Amino acid sequence: MKNDFNFHNLYSHDFARVAVGIPRCLVADPKANAAETIRLTLEAEARGAGLIAFPELGLSAYSCDDLFHQRALLDACEEALAAVLQASRELAIVMVVGVPLRVDHRLFNCAVVVQRGRLLGIVPKTYLPNYGEFYEARQFNSADQATSTEISLLGQTVPFGAQQIFSAADMPFFRFHVEICEDVWTPIPPSCYGALAGATVLVNLSASNVTVGKSRYRHQLVAQQSARCLAAYVYSSAGQGESTTDLAWDGQALIYENGEFIAESARFAMDSHIVYGDIDLERVSRERMRQTSFGQSAQLHAVQLRGFRDNTFIAGIGRAKALPLERRVERFPYVPADHSRRDERCEEVYSIQVQALVQRLVSSGIKKLVIGVSGGLDSTHALLVCAKAMDRLGLPRANILAYTMPGFATSARTLDQARHLMDAVGCTAREIDIRPSCEQMLKDLGHPYAEGKPVYDVTFENVQAGERTNHLFRLANHQAALVVGTGDLSELALGWCTYGVGDHMSHYNVNASVPKTLIRYLVRWVAETGQIGQAGDGGREVMLAILDTEISPELVPASATTGAIQSTESTIGPYELQDFNLYYVLRYGFAPSKIAFLAQSAWSDRTKGEWPDDEKVTRNEYPLAALRATLRIFVQRFFKGSQFKRSCVPNAPKVGNGGSLSPRGDWRAPSDSDATVWLEELERVPQA
Repeated sequence: MKNDFNFHNLYSHDFARVAVGIPRCLVADPKANAAETIRLTLEAEARGAGLIAFPELGLSAYSCDDLFHQRALLDACEEALAAVLQASRELAIVMVVGVPLRVDHRLFNCAVVVQRGRLLGIVPKTYLPNYGEFYEARQFNSADQATSTEISLLGQTVPFGAQQIFSAADMPFFRFHVEICEDVWTPIPPSCYGALAGATVLVNLSASNVTVGKSRYRHQLVAQQSARCLAAYVYSSAGQGESTTDLAWDGQALIYENGEFIAESARFAMDSHIVYGDIDLERVSRERMRQTSFGQSAQLHAVQLRGFRDNTFIAGIGRAKALPLERRVERFPYVPADHSRRDERCEEVYSIQVQALVQRLVSSGIKKLVIGVSGGLDSTHALLVCAKAMDRLGLPRANILAYTMPGFATSARTLDQARHLMDAVGCTAREIDIRPSCEQMLKDLGHPYAEGKPVYDVTFENVQAGERTNHLFRLANHQAALVVGTGDLSELALGWCTYGVGDHMSHYNVNASVPKTLIRYLVRWVAETGQIGQAGDGGREVMLAILDTEISPELVPASATTGAIQSTESTIGPYELQDFNLYYVLRYGFAPSKIAFLAQSAWSDRTKGEWPDDEKVTRNEYPLAALRATLRIFVQRFFKGSQFKRSCVPNAPKVGNGGSLSPRGDWRAPSDSDATVWLEELERVPQA
């Protein structure tokens, strides 16, 4: 573990703050351009950035055309670079600046990497556009035409060539590669090889004049390159000050990470400005570990990678002070915050669940379904999936044999909701009171409750859960039907289900890879879009009432003194937090301290006002102590004591890239492992 670990500093959690400077330039005035470059760099250093990239040929301006053949300009560019080098001596931030350089009697369009008074490397442009408005081959030579691999510049011997990686010795995941503008517009960009050679950050110094539709295409290009290379991609572009003799410039800078948008600069800005992005270097590394085809690609292209040089430097970014994340961390990683994307997600998940159930019915030749309906969230959504499956198969919804089974703690509210929901769906609705059979079981067990004593232990609870599932299986036998499971991913992760003949078991579970937070939105989406389309309001009102119902197993009677009902979240923590914890454990394998850091970024009051008012759950805020306590519950329940339940779950469809807990799919783990290392790592999180 790092000796300089500071929980409140993003670099301690393998993030890095990168920046793109878009200076207002002066054509053919390198001295002025260097001064503005230095000013922006000092600003970025003060903000804690570890790297700043500038536009292509930024010290000269890109639009100099044949002025690049003038010695006075080229000499002035080297003097400007010397000024940048001098200014960098006391700076930890790495600068990547664009400048024309003479090497081996040829002129190259170069990116120069500068830090602490050192020229770490010079990368010439590989692909020179010579079409449309571009005539770069008139002035410059391609990197492939270079004969030197080292050059002498400003009194230093500097690596020269396109195949270079720059690695921070004190930040193992921070390794970057540089390419220039047109390089990324080609079928196989040099950054592909840079990524395979180990670069986690891909930097592009671009000029890129603006035309109609080009901004959108840049987004697509950068997003796809970052996704394909499993890397962060930092893209610059020239802005105000470039010559508009025949072209215009918008200064669009972009930062992406593994295909995910992180930041964008203001376009057509009049003044110099910087855009920042906090990139997750560990996420990049873990995605490459998980996606084994990335390693296979590196092996396949081993010949092309042999020429890469690794240039090391010391980042030396201080971690003594707090440096919180400036990037948005979604509170609900399984649920898009944007309304339109959320509706699209809900429609797709619902369709996946329905298609999977349809296929199971077709393959088995079974035409009836048995399902228990409690009037709560999970069974409601499972019933909605069953209804749509019957519609798709052209079978009557009466083939859904739905049973509500009140027990010792069933409330009048949930029982009424179950009845109204079944009526709205149009299924065959039945009611079975399980209390007599439970009482007989408790009597056979010699349980104190059978003698009139109010003992509400785990046996008392599981007798009810077991009786319900036992009834469902026997009803399925009797009716030649298939039992549909209702338990969700969140419950499975926390072991919040009764093993064996309980809610743990079914013939097919449509909800098993859907987390509780997403099910909430799915039910709302079905209600608002009228998916089940029966008479009246199509069940909308009862579904909305279910969404407002306290989540409870309803296995223990309400308190005789307070009237409080049994609350699931008071025992295992808020599902909105536990789903957050689950996502980052299951999808990325992050350590507890990093998950807590992300949770603090997402759930602190700094994010207040970012969520729509129609969802009261999204307005919650949690102090660090609450986040830590909830994460401890998750770690204890997930890593120790619950895996045996996950090792034998029924078949169920995987619905999202957030993962599933099927032992046949995303998650394979021993049932008798220990949670010690996770609990010890959690101790790195302060109490407040």
